[in-house]
Amino acid sequence: MQIPVARPVIGPDEVAAVSDVLMSGMLSQGEKVAEFEQKFATYCGTAHAVAVNNGTAALHAALLACDIGPGDEVIVPAFSFIATATAVSMCGAKPVFADVDEQTFNIRPDQVNERITPKTKAVIGVHLFGQPFDVNTVQEICEAHNLVLIEDAAQAHGAQYRGVKVGNFGKAGCFSFYATKNMITGEGGMVTTSDKLTADRLRLIVNHGQSEKYLHTVLGYNYRMTDISAAIGIVQLKKLDKFNLRRRKNAEYYTANLTAKGLVKPVVSDNVSHVYHQYVVRLTEAFPLSRTAFMDYLKGKGIGSAVHYPIPIHRQPLYAPVAEPDTCPVATRLADSVLSLPVHPSLDTKDLAFVCETVNKVK
Repeated sequence: MQIPVARPVIGPDEVAAVSDVLMSGMLSQGEKVAEFEQKFATYCGTAHAVAVNNGTAALHAALLACDIGPGDEVIVPAFSFIATATAVSMCGAKPVFADVDEQTFNIRPDQVNERITPKTKAVIGVHLFGQPFDVNTVQEICEAHNLVLIEDAAQAHGAQYRGVKVGNFGKAGCFSFYATKNMITGEGGMVTTSDKLTADRLRLIVNHGQSEKYLHTVLGYNYRMTDISAAIGIVQLKKLDKFNLRRRKNAEYYTANLTAKGLVKPVVSDNVSHVYHQYVVRLTEAFPLSRTAFMDYLKGKGIGSAVHYPIPIHRQPLYAPVAEPDTCPVATRLADSVLSLPVHPSLDTKDLAFVCETVNKVK
């Protein structure tokens, strides 16, 4: 594949940082994790950040820290990676699926309103593909109904809503540093919060419930990040704004130059800064090829593509017992029509031009 749909950007700085940790002998959670937490909190503008070993752990720990448990309902978007919902299930709570906006792919506030019941305890808003959701409106709904708002920012490192970085708006913001994200640690995650009580509870939950060594006061988990991962994260965080700028420039090139009939380009909301974890187009009935045929065509030309996501969460077999299949029609349509094109920072102008030329030639 000449142009992969995603490519981690790793350089000598990351290699040197990992080597230093290996030579130090401190391989598990230590000073590098603490440094990464402090620097990530500063970058996001929050008072606290708690490092974990993956993005799903970030969501699970955040929900537990907010007292989500059996008998509770949590409203989540039907169109997202499944961890947005499974983290709720891991708490013994019930995910309730809300439909999404056809243009932005993000959770619709009116759908949140419609799904509130006496059992509703929280809402998870996802900044999908790097674009912040309608934070103000969802916040107002949560405040009116005394609900906890949690941000799933796994794909939105550095994205901004009305000039403020995501991770600042809910009781907690949850990030992933998986190998294809805007910044990476290989596997890893982070929970941001400006509430000290929440931060303190998170630190207990992610470290076996220990208030001090071998004194376990709550049920906890081994969700700790290693110093190896943190060392990579510290270096990547320095590069994040540059990576995001490159992604935006790549997306702008596509938006200006993709002209294929029946291909709908991403729509960006007002007052947000999109960081394009993915550049996601929609293929309408006017597009000359089926999605499968189009992906095969691109693959034959050496261009990678992917579908994020082919099955909406409410239609996954896992959730058949708790979700009505026809309650989120927009999510279902999107799952049948979206396609992600390469937008990662490693692309150069020649790559972008080749992708546009190849797509535009489809008949």
